[in-house]
Order: sequence, then structure tokens, then C-alpha cells
Amino acid sequence: MSWAGPDDVYLSTSLANYLDKKLLVLLRGGRKLMGTLCSFDQFANAVLEGACERVIVGELYCDIPLGLYVIRGENVVLIGELDLEKEELPPRMTRVSVAEIRRAQKVEREACDLKGTMRKRMEFLDLD
Repeated sequence: MSWAGPDDVYLSTSLANYLDKKLLVLLRGGRKLMGTLCSFDQFANAVLEGACERVIVGELYCDIPLGLYVIRGENVVLIGELDLEKEELPPRMTRVSVAEIRRAQKVEREACDLKGTMRKRMEFLDLD
């Protein structure tokens, strides 16, 4: 049995303000989830209804549907309410299919890996 300290009380009170509201949840590792908060506990574990993962690569994006989704509180970095009156993304962003965003992620990952490899080679040369 764990003891709920004063900080836990403030956390649950502040999350109560977000019940039944559309939220953006940023997770460790950079994943971005959106959905309606329908439940939470004292550890900030949360349940999102109608959840989707927003994947952004450059100026491409895709919302991958997840349905009812449980989030462990220890993975949460940031929770914020989405303003339904405003546009969520700049107009230059283009919505693409799940397959297209996965291809774009792969290309981005490969480019990042190549950049890291090149940096290691340059360090090996020690041009100083």
C-alpha cells in the first residue's frame, strides 16, 4: 500500500479539470497522442477515448487511430487541452496515409543513421 502525498492530490485535482476534454499527450520517446480523457488515477495513468497517434515527418502528418487507449502515467511528459476553435496544424502540413507516413519515417530514420555514421567517420579522421 502506498501513501498519497500532497503532490498526488494536486495532480489528480488538476487532471479532473481535463475530464471529457480533447487532449494532446506527449510521451517519453516523443510519441504524440490525442483523444478525450475519460478516466485517470493518482499515478496519472490515463484512459483516452477515440485516441489517435499523430505522426509528423517534415511537412507530412498522419493520425493513426488507436481507439480506447490506456497510458501509463510514468510515460507522460506533457498533457494539454486542445483548442477546438483553432487549427491544430499550419496550413502547409499535408495529411497522408499510414503507409506513406511509415515510409517517410523510414527514410528519415535512415538519413539520421547515415548522418551519425558520417560524423563517426569524420571524428575518426581527426582533422585537427
